[in-house]
Amino acid sequence: MTAGYNRAKMTTATTGTGTLTLGTAVAGFQTFAAAGVANAATIAYIIEDGDAWEVGTGVYTTSGTTLTRIVAESSNADAALNLTGSAQVFIGLTAAAVAELATQTGAQTLTNKTLTAPAISNPTLTGSVVEQVFALTGTTPALDPANGTIQTWTLTANSTPTNSLTDGESILIMVNDGTAFTITWPSVTWVNNAGVAPTLATTGFTVISLWRVSGVLYGALVGDGS
Repeated sequence: MTAGYNRAKMTTATTGTGTLTLGTAVAGFQTFAAAGVANAATIAYIIEDGDAWEVGTGVYTTSGTTLTRIVAESSNADAALNLTGSAQVFIGLTAAAVAELATQTGAQTLTNKTLTAPAISNPTLTGSVVEQVFALTGTTPALDPANGTIQTWTLTANSTPTNSLTDGESILIMVNDGTAFTITWPSVTWVNNAGVAPTLATTGFTVISLWRVSGVLYGALVGDGS
């Protein structure tokens, strides 16, 4: 996703349809670097060359101060402009960039986003929440919520999983142990089942919930074990 920058507009003496070599800031504006554009950042650009224009995305480099061009739309039948050597290029909020922003409707994927009060206080999730399901394998798997918050595990031998949960994370594990194998759990504080690790059922699933608070890994038998 491209980022936004304030009042970044530069000249370019580039001719032709290739990569731009950027010049100086247009009067009243600042260079891309001064606006905070990092090396190798992808930006949404707009080129003006007289009455001709081009909109697209490109990768900015501080070495030689260049900008590549991937054209989305232009006055040249949506092809790259054949620049005259006196164009100007600026960073703008193009339609493609806007389409990448989070909206109130439509399906989108948000990665590594945090809802923080008071800017976003007590958000309401309407409809179902789909959790990722992950199948554990082997005898020493990492119990890692990053793989999915619902995990299944068909034991093939006695097993010793490792704890990869951090504070505030939890997983639900469905263990299929039809051969009476055992699990040696990492350090877990069991909050039910008389404070001990459950004995696995050999028919159906033993369902176990694990979560971590203040550095302590807690566990609870949800069902079908003993």
